[in-house]
Amino acid sequence: MKQFLIFIKKEFAHVLRDRRTLLILFGLPVVQILVFGFALSNEVKNSRVVICDYANDESSHKLISKIEASQYFDVEKITMTYNQIEKSFKEGKIKAAIVFPVNFDNDLQHLHKAQVQIISDASDPNTGNTINNYLSTIITDYQVQLIENIKVPLRISTEIRMLYNPQLKAAHNFVPGVMALVLMLVCVMMTSISIVREKEMGTMEVLLVSPYRPILVILSKAIPYLLLSLLNVASILLLSVYVLELPIIGSVWLLFLESTLFIITSLCLGLLISTRAKTQQEAMLFSMMGMLLPTLIFSGFMFPVENFPWVLRMISNLVPARWYYIIVKTVMVKGLGFSSIWKETLVLVAMTFFLLVVSLKNFKKRLA
Repeated sequence: MKQFLIFIKKEFAHVLRDRRTLLILFGLPVVQILVFGFALSNEVKNSRVVICDYANDESSHKLISKIEASQYFDVEKITMTYNQIEKSFKEGKIKAAIVFPVNFDNDLQHLHKAQVQIISDASDPNTGNTINNYLSTIITDYQVQLIENIKVPLRISTEIRMLYNPQLKAAHNFVPGVMALVLMLVCVMMTSISIVREKEMGTMEVLLVSPYRPILVILSKAIPYLLLSLLNVASILLLSVYVLELPIIGSVWLLFLESTLFIITSLCLGLLISTRAKTQQEAMLFSMMGMLLPTLIFSGFMFPVENFPWVLRMISNLVPARWYYIIVKTVMVKGLGFSSIWKETLVLVAMTFFLLVVSLKNFKKRLA
């Protein structure tokens, strides 16, 4: 029993001396509680909606007021043509559009029925379907209120159009998310572990004092993972097309070029981790735990970024997978070109350059 207690005491001492272990034991649960408590929600909040009120009458104004009072929508009343509405969807500025036709109030009062059109973005089927349900519920509540006031049966029918994904297939959402998750984890983990392995074996110093320049040594390790990751992209796309029946609407070559950029960004991030990690276990821990949760939570793959508090929305901008996820959905699902994703591409280029410069600088200092 005495020896058993001594071993327990020794293990306590090891844990208390290791700051990283303490961070995992106490810091990670706190972060998870805060994130799951405030950021992660199945509800769709603060979704930007435009209202095209061609009727501009009493009934449309009352119904618009009920929609504006909801916490789920950020409403903007603009009279737009259908081409302008479609352009706003392509630019990702809105999640839904509500169109009130001319003579809405007149039809409601005299014909006892009227029509409202709801146009939503179904590239994310869960969000699009949820928005439609919210809006339909508000319209139904208004219809019940009218019936109670005038004692005449009224009917407001809703016409719903689901853009980009009319069948509401989940593959339209999770295939881009899986691509971002797989590429991020594989590239970061493999790069960091391969370089740390050389450090542990003592062969990295031998390579660096050889006639080869250090940058060539790093590139020779990164290029194989770049090619293997591109094979991963090809296999995911083939499965999505022939197994999941998710066609690639946009340019395949543009999708591969953007994937190559994201892979290089991830490889640079793996290089940065390798400059800080001393063992393969540390590199794997940083790669898996440090990349898995941010990619799942902050990329928009599982939970809408619009739901997050503003602090977490700012943090999500630092996650490369978020920008790549937007790019894949825009090209693959919506079928748009480079003009619609140049901002996201520029963000990834800036991240790649920053990570590469910082990584190479730290790498030379550690192994000089």
